[in-house]
Amino acid sequence: MPIFSAPDGTALSVRLLGSGGDLVVCLPGGPMRAGAYLGDLGGLGARLAVLDPRGTGDSDVPADPGTYRCDRQVEDVEALRKHLGLDRLDLLGHSAGASLAVLYAARYPGRLRRLVLAAPSPRAVGLQLSVDDRRRIMARRAGAPWFDAAAAAYDAIAARTATSADWAAVAPMYYGRWDDAARRHQATEAGQRNGAAARVYNSEGAFEPEVTRAALGAVEAPVLVLAGELDWIASPAVAEEFAGLFPDGRVVVLPGAAHYPWLDDAAGFGSAVTGFLV
Repeated sequence: MPIFSAPDGTALSVRLLGSGGDLVVCLPGGPMRAGAYLGDLGGLGARLAVLDPRGTGDSDVPADPGTYRCDRQVEDVEALRKHLGLDRLDLLGHSAGASLAVLYAARYPGRLRRLVLAAPSPRAVGLQLSVDDRRRIMARRAGAPWFDAAAAAYDAIAARTATSADWAAVAPMYYGRWDDAARRHQATEAGQRNGAAARVYNSEGAFEPEVTRAALGAVEAPVLVLAGELDWIASPAVAEEFAGLFPDGRVVVLPGAAHYPWLDDAAGFGSAVTGFLV
């Protein structure tokens, strides 16, 4: 994997995949999960540059753990742009990685060619999905053999009394199909995620939603917000609001998909993203 240096000297790793076409820089979520879980984004027909955020995967642990905070990683993305020799980026952020992509867009709007926000966390722009809305989305999975345990686990999550067992029980909700492929994908999370870094990523001071929302009004690059129909983290309704913050924002909702849409519907995800990037 190519290694480049962040402005503070931390060595960061980027995984290069595919051949032909324009390069898409990919920011993983988690938060603070190594980029390996993105795979090749369901066989996306583009060259990918998948970042391992500082302290994850093959990237070094920084000297200052405060630099795990989302806003303090924006310059890592800018350093990657320079390392790749790109004047403007096609940038894709997934989940919590979309927060970093949005902060980059707000700080460097002229460095974007196109922006894809896949199942984006709404934290950076202050959008919220209520507990009741989440429960309504989750209720569409009623009848699945794991549903009752997952619903009970979410009650504990909403009450902020969740244990690790509750988070394990709710895992099927992140996938459109809780099949063997989803189980294998979910099983990799523990070894890929830096839990201590994750607790810093969204910490106090990371986001100024009103400032960011105002700055996004100056982003001239086209923006695609891609949502899974069954995603209880970044719902289609939240995606619509998110897209509306950009002068040229649009939404695609994938039926039957949840928080990892390239796993649930690789063809639909690939068609939406490659069609947008052309």
